[in-house]
Amino acid sequence: MENITFNMSSLHLHGPAFYDFLRLRKRFFVDSLGWDIPHDDRVEMDQYDNPLAHYSLVLLNGEVVGGARTMATTATWGQHTYMLRDAVGGRLADIPADILGREVADPCVWECTRLVIADEVKSHADRSLCLSLIVDGLVDVAARHGAEQMISLSPLPLMRALRQLGFGAERIGAPYRNDTDGRQYAVLAMPAVASMRAWPQTPRATHLAQPMALHAPAVA
Repeated sequence: MENITFNMSSLHLHGPAFYDFLRLRKRFFVDSLGWDIPHDDRVEMDQYDNPLAHYSLVLLNGEVVGGARTMATTATWGQHTYMLRDAVGGRLADIPADILGREVADPCVWECTRLVIADEVKSHADRSLCLSLIVDGLVDVAARHGAEQMISLSPLPLMRALRQLGFGAERIGAPYRNDTDGRQYAVLAMPAVASMRAWPQTPRATHLAQPMALHAPAVA
């Protein structure tokens, strides 16, 4: 496995990776969890996929098997800020407005969203490595832009998984149950510091894919 990070200005350097990430998100969040979020029959993409977002993806044999998105809590794009702040402002019906308790707009705090790992990554060890690479990539991007803390609305079991990997995750808000997928979520926070766990290798991509068109092929 290897990690790549990019934003809208550099996604073309990684071939179809961004589009494949959107396809992976659709399979998980829409097809598996049943979330009512913007999508078509191929991909899921929302208002926070904009030029202020950064991405950390994991590739296995050139295929996207995991990833997540991050942006500063000072982000503003049109009528939207970032997901948790919009939820606190009552603009997202599926997330309780009291989930965070207050609005956060601090350049030292970055939000992470849309974390997903493909079902094809089956073993516990491989899923742990994939998660570690994703989060290390998010931390690396955010820290280079001045972040000191990461926050995320996440399933409760993720806190334990992150702690086992050496990330200092903690819950900072009351949990709630999502009526659509039945899972419990809460806001997690952790320092913008890389994992303390030592892997045999912590690979990052050392090459760039040849630029490729990111649109879906035409259907005859």
